[in-house]
Amino acid sequence: MKRLLDTYRRLTPDALLLFWLGVWWACNLLQAGLTELADDEAYYHMFAEGLAWGYFDHPPAVALLVRLGGTLLGGELGVRLCFTLLQPLYLWILWRLVRPADATRGDASLFAVVSAATLMLQLYGFIAVPDGPLMFTSALFLAALNALDRGQRPAWLWLGLTMAAMAYSKYHGALVVLFALAANPRLLRRPALYAGGGLALLLLVPHLVWQADHDWASFAYHLSGRNASFRWNYVAEFLLNMLAVFNPLFVPLYVRAWREVRPATAVGRALRWMPAAFVGFFLLSSLRGYVQPQWTIVASFGWVWLLFAYARRHPRTRRYVVRAGLVTVALVGLVRLEMIFNPLGLRFEVFDNRPAFGALAREAAGRPVIFGLRYARAAKYAFYTGGEAYCQPNVFYRTHHWQFRDDDTRFAGREVLVECTSAPADTTLRVRSLDLADGSRFTYFVDPDFRPVRRVAVACEGLPRQVAPGDSLRLVLTVDNPYDWPVVVGRDTELAMLFKQGRSRVEEYPLDVRFEAAAGGRERVELTFRVPEELAGGSFVAGFALRRDGYAHWFNSRPQPLTVSAL
Repeated sequence: MKRLLDTYRRLTPDALLLFWLGVWWACNLLQAGLTELADDEAYYHMFAEGLAWGYFDHPPAVALLVRLGGTLLGGELGVRLCFTLLQPLYLWILWRLVRPADATRGDASLFAVVSAATLMLQLYGFIAVPDGPLMFTSALFLAALNALDRGQRPAWLWLGLTMAAMAYSKYHGALVVLFALAANPRLLRRPALYAGGGLALLLLVPHLVWQADHDWASFAYHLSGRNASFRWNYVAEFLLNMLAVFNPLFVPLYVRAWREVRPATAVGRALRWMPAAFVGFFLLSSLRGYVQPQWTIVASFGWVWLLFAYARRHPRTRRYVVRAGLVTVALVGLVRLEMIFNPLGLRFEVFDNRPAFGALAREAAGRPVIFGLRYARAAKYAFYTGGEAYCQPNVFYRTHHWQFRDDDTRFAGREVLVECTSAPADTTLRVRSLDLADGSRFTYFVDPDFRPVRRVAVACEGLPRQVAPGDSLRLVLTVDNPYDWPVVVGRDTELAMLFKQGRSRVEEYPLDVRFEAAAGGRERVELTFRVPEELAGGSFVAGFALRRDGYAHWFNSRPQPLTVSAL
């Protein structure tokens, strides 16, 4: 033991930091293997089952890393393995970028404590989400920015590679580039910057081709699909989340450090401005919808550096930061134990997945399960049971990557369990409910001959971009049925016109039409639709959907903007 202590005391500042990063990584590794998957992690595991250049919600890096880890190991640890490796790497890169020339062992310890006490970095050090690769590639980008600032020749190459890597990790990487350059406008005069940008665009061509082939689904979703009506609680919740995830014990010091630390390098200026820029940008975003706290995660680099740079020059602040940081780490340790063992018996998405979905699998008895409410639960069911599952996009919530999978077609003609998304007319007492171990209830019916209609395409002629209440619209619909079975509208399936406003309002109007779209055939339908007065003064996306009692549904047509004038 004495020899080990002597060796520890002889460690250089860099070696000491590596030691503590190794300890943190070991803790994350244990956590990764002993904690059940969160909803999004299971969803991204579904991504990894079919590698592609893009996915509905995110670029492909998260799926690739899940696939790599899953190839080496199974279970939760396999899903998260690669993500646990990223955190010590990006913190080491950050340290090398901001390391004082006269750094001491105390400085290395201070940097480790500040990093570990930044609550955002604790959770996102082991879970399998796009934020991990974004942090790693952002650190690489900052290193490339440092090379550009110093006039190093290969800087354009590193810039191009790292900007492309950020884009393949998470679209928020564009904000990292924007804010870093805004803090260093003189770099805009460097030709190497534009050469790097050109290389990044070239490397992104496969992803852009995927987006074009899928109607730019990701961009449409992130730019407008998340929008909602203004609510004060969105703003308040965002501010409270920022207070929590960046450690309320340090918030006053962050403000003081931001005011007093004056960096002399391009990386320092970028790190100083990133926290204010990210928090300010997403504070404005909260005016039009809910903002998830991890969207500001790259600001952690700036907070860590600012607090470190300030505290190392002020002994009293250093002592407070170390003590408060160690208290934070101790409390985090208790939370981590709760996430593994759940002695408090909490109901949360990382608890009770095996017994809950195991009970559902026993009920399914080998039959596919069609989820209609929560897309991540379909992925969890498949992960924890190995059973067949699908989730139908739901017009009352949002669409998701399941729409690009054809599992529901594979289930055609089979007996399936269908999760009810509404209260179907239950004249035969076919609707049943199953209480699960995670506290949820799965309400379903059995369809003895499942026939999906999701891929039926409806094209519309004659729908203007602006209408008035009471207008009679003469519409011509072309219905293409790609399936090997006919779709009969007017029997167990009805055609409805949808008006969707943000995420909170959906108006549906059944259309009085009857027709049969033959297998592999095309049907032309003419109808008249009177614009309801309750739509007055609203801006919507409008389209058409095939609905079946009890099933979820989405647009079968391409939604188009439509404004209804006021009365």
